Amino acid sequence: MRRPRVLVEPDYEALSRRAAALIDQAVREQPALVLALPTGATPVGMYAALVDLHRRTGTDWSQVTTFNLDEYAGVGPDDPESYAAYMRRHLFEHVNLHPARCHLPDGLAADPAAEAARYEAAIDAAGGIDLAVLGIGTNGHLGFNEPGSALTAATHLAELSESTWRRNFPHLAARAAMEPAVRARYRRAYTMGIGTILQARRILLLASGAGKRAILREALHGPITTQNPASLLQLHPDVTLVLDREAGAW
Repeated sequence: MRRPRVLVEPDYEALSRRAAALIDQAVREQPALVLALPTGATPVGMYAALVDLHRRTGTDWSQVTTFNLDEYAGVGPDDPESYAAYMRRHLFEHVNLHPARCHLPDGLAADPAAEAARYEAAIDAAGGIDLAVLGIGTNGHLGFNEPGSALTAATHLAELSESTWRRNFPHLAARAAMEPAVRARYRRAYTMGIGTILQARRILLLASGAGKRAILREALHGPITTQNPASLLQLHPDVTLVLDREAGAW
C-alpha cells in the first residue's frame, strides 16, 4: 500500500481546475483511456473545467471510454434526474466522446441482476478501469456503496440511505413526507461495486467543504471498515485526493 497523494487547493474552483487538469493530462497521455465517472454536486465544476480545456486546447476524447458509477433504477435516460441526463448536460454533449463509448447502467432494464452482470461484463471487456474518478459521501459512501456490515464487490442494485437521498434531492425532500412516491421513485440505483472500483489502476477522489473533513480523516487514518467504505481506499496503491482547504484542514 502506498500512501495517497493529497493535493489541497484554496477553494472549490481551484479544486475543480486541478482535478480537470489531471484527467485532461491522463486523456492526452493515454488516448484510449477507460474512465469511471461520478455525478453529484462536487464534480460539476470539474466537468466545466474539462469542457473548457477541450475547447481551448483540443483535447481529443474520441477514443476515451466512460463508465458511470451509478444510475437510478426504474428511471429512463430522458428523466431530468437521471445520471444519463446529468452526464449529457455536463460533459457528453460538449466534448467529442463517441456515444457508443459512453456507458451507464440501463435504469429501465427488466432484470436488475442481469443488467448488473451485463454492466460488469462491459467493464471487463473494455479492459477494466484505468482511472476511477470518485466523490465521497458524508458517511463515507463511494458511488452508492453505503456503510454496512458488508459491501458488494461487483456492480449491483443498491438501496439509497435516507441521508444520501436527501443530499441528492434537496429540491424534493420537502415533498417526500407528504408524497411517498417522490421518495420511492429514486430509492434504488445501480452502482459500481467496491471491488470493481478498487480494481481501477488509478483512483482520483474529489472532496469539497468542511462537511467532508471528518469522514476523510477517518477514511485515510482510521481502521479499514465497511462502516466507512472510503476507508477501503487504504488498500489501493495509487490514490490521489484533490481537496479544497475546508475539506483538507486536518
